[in-house]
Amino acid sequence: MELLSDDLLVDTYFAAIQLHLDQEFIRLISEEIMRRQINPESYRLGA
Repeated sequence: MELLSDDLLVDTYFAAIQLHLDQEFIRLISEEIMRRQINPESYRLGA
C-alpha cells in the first residue's frame, strides 16, 4: 500500500465503502490511513 498516494488511498477507501466491498479490504485500507495519520474527511472536503 505504500505505493499509493494519500489521495488515491482515501479515494479507494470511500469507493470501497460505497461499493460495499469486503470488510477485510476496507479494514486494511483504514489501517493504512491511520498509519499515515491521514484524516479522510479533510480529503473529502477538498482541503
